[in-house]
Amino acid sequence: MKELQEEVSAVGQGRPMILEKDLKKMQYLKATIKETLRLYPPLPLLIPREPTQDVKLMGYDIPMGTQTIINAWAIGRDPTLWEEPEKFWPERFLNSSTDYKGLHFELLPFGSGRRGCPGIQFAIAIYELALANVIYKFDLALPNGVKGKDLDMSETVSSITLNKKSPLLVMATSRF
Repeated sequence: MKELQEEVSAVGQGRPMILEKDLKKMQYLKATIKETLRLYPPLPLLIPREPTQDVKLMGYDIPMGTQTIINAWAIGRDPTLWEEPEKFWPERFLNSSTDYKGLHFELLPFGSGRRGCPGIQFAIAIYELALANVIYKFDLALPNGVKGKDLDMSETVSSITLNKKSPLLVMATSRF
């Protein structure tokens, strides 16, 4: 949080708010969002797919027309792909070309190919702008002396989306 707040403050330079043009200067913000999407993809199970021809994949025969489902949640936590996969560590993306646009199959929060989310560019722009402005304008703290290690970050699936099992209570105080 401290690194993110420092980056956003340096770019904002006391102005009333962060603008969309400022986002390209915020590499730690982008890394934080990638790390969040790695651990908590909006859809843990991507939309089902069916191959249009017989396919052999990693030694498995997948006949044409077989419905397959990609587990984006499991991919994001796979220890063969990620060092310390359960740890929230945005720095892993700072010097990495890995992105969430569907070209890097180790990070697929929005799917890939023809079935990828058509609103990815809009969603990320809004996500970056909203998060940057919240971090820029407010100090966030846990209430009543609760420590980060005491948080219940377990998830539950409601229909097809991933949600926190218990609500996250945060106190926001104005920075200006």
